[in-house]
Amino acid sequence: MKIIAFGASNSSTSINKALATYTAGLVPGAEVKVLDIRDYDVPMFSQDLEKEIGQADGAKRFLADLAEADAFVISYAEHNGHYPAAYKNLFDWATRIDRNLFNEKPALYLATSPGPGGAKSVLAAAQASAPFFGGNVKAAVSVASFFDNFDMASGQVTNAAIDAELQAAVAKLSA
Repeated sequence: MKIIAFGASNSSTSINKALATYTAGLVPGAEVKVLDIRDYDVPMFSQDLEKEIGQADGAKRFLADLAEADAFVISYAEHNGHYPAAYKNLFDWATRIDRNLFNEKPALYLATSPGPGGAKSVLAAAQASAPFFGGNVKAAVSVASFFDNFDMASGQVTNAAIDAELQAAVAKLSA
């Protein structure tokens, strides 16, 4: 199984990318490719610009990488209760090319934040909109207080209960 994992964040030190990478690594025998959304440069979306330039190259490359997946592990960053602007912009360009960008492939949706909310607002929004974009969400996990439960140096979850929750979610990807 080929897993495409990414954090829906443009931070070079993204905790969501770290969580997605760790969780994708829990899938037994999987080949994991971790994407960095900063690698898909796209201008700020507008219909006027789309008429002028057509399809943004960064969005085409993003879709090509997504097409390689058998399954997805995506961790959504939360900015003021919503998607970060950089991810939403890339998503908007990509869905103008292919609205069904996740192509009904099984997905595990995650979200985390440094605080106690665990980015639950953006996770709920992602889950609610998934069916409109070919999303097939098999499980969703919010991890609150990230730095209390994850060691960035080792790239490992340090809380046994959270690790068990992630293991159970990963098991649903191939079920």
